[in-house]
Amino acid sequence: MLSKEEKIQYNRHLILDEIGEEGQNKLASAKVLVIGAGGLGCPILQYLTAAGIGTIGIIDDDEVDQTNLQRQILYTIDDIGKSKAKVASEKLSRLNPFVFFKVYEEKLDVDNALGLFEAYDIIVDGSDNFPTRYLVNDACVLTERPLVFGSIFKFQGQVSVLNYNDGPTYRCLFPDPPAPGAVPNCSDIGVLGVLPGIIGSLQANEVIKMITGLGEVLRGKLLYFDTLTMQQQILNFKKNKDIEVSKLEDDYDFFCGINSNIIEEISNTELKQNPENYQVLDVRTSKEHENFNIGGIHISLNTLSERVLELNNHKPIVVCCQSGLRSKKAIQIITEQRKDLHLINLKNGLSSY
Repeated sequence: MLSKEEKIQYNRHLILDEIGEEGQNKLASAKVLVIGAGGLGCPILQYLTAAGIGTIGIIDDDEVDQTNLQRQILYTIDDIGKSKAKVASEKLSRLNPFVFFKVYEEKLDVDNALGLFEAYDIIVDGSDNFPTRYLVNDACVLTERPLVFGSIFKFQGQVSVLNYNDGPTYRCLFPDPPAPGAVPNCSDIGVLGVLPGIIGSLQANEVIKMITGLGEVLRGKLLYFDTLTMQQQILNFKKNKDIEVSKLEDDYDFFCGINSNIIEEISNTELKQNPENYQVLDVRTSKEHENFNIGGIHISLNTLSERVLELNNHKPIVVCCQSGLRSKKAIQIITEQRKDLHLINLKNGLSSY
């Protein structure tokens, strides 16, 4: 039953015949886990909190960075360096004191995914990388949890509801992950600030519809939205019964072609402390390099395989890009041709250098 204060808080829902007190009680009884408190996670969390979801889990091991503020509107300058999950829960609690938050300041991985998912009714994916998306999908299949998927790329976004009522999964839509570096994230190529707000809001909308039984859920449908043309398309796709998930992959980075376990890394702080001990190889585009660089050699990723012989082995080479993803791909390319080089990835790239 809703308290007097809750009835005031949710008045605009209660006077909707399609929701009313019955629907609001369903929202209050629901448990939703949100993966990531970043670009997509912020609007997802804000609207689910405002709607009155009873229990919201937030899992994110990242800290607020100044580059986040262009689109992650839960945060301010004062939050830089603080835990996203913790800051988000504190601010959201002030938006709606009737919601209970569970904060997980950790990375989602094969060890914690199944246990976490079993504690929630619906999983909402606000992640920005393919290893996490495949992990989230597989854990949802194994725990029989519906998944609200969203993704953003520069000016376009996608939304779908997966593994819902025996519907298709992420693997039905994307059976194989793209090659490493083939689809850069927003740290590498940028993103229109309002885009995650639009896509995240659409994801929250699907959650509310699922809980209250309203409308038509995006099951077996992929919604595509373009901010530049304002065009919206819905593509239908079916469940592939030949695809089975019987267990989690041992290593989702490896599954997606990222050999992160064998790549040595160095932090920005460590590099700044002893720059004379290393060479720097910047594999970003020429435009990115012109806008900002920390010196060293510049060879863009798309020409690297043709210019590997230009590198020398006098000192260890720190390979860098904007976020640390393209540089991992670069190390793989170089290693295939040169076994004599000591290659180190710049962890998290130049985005916060």
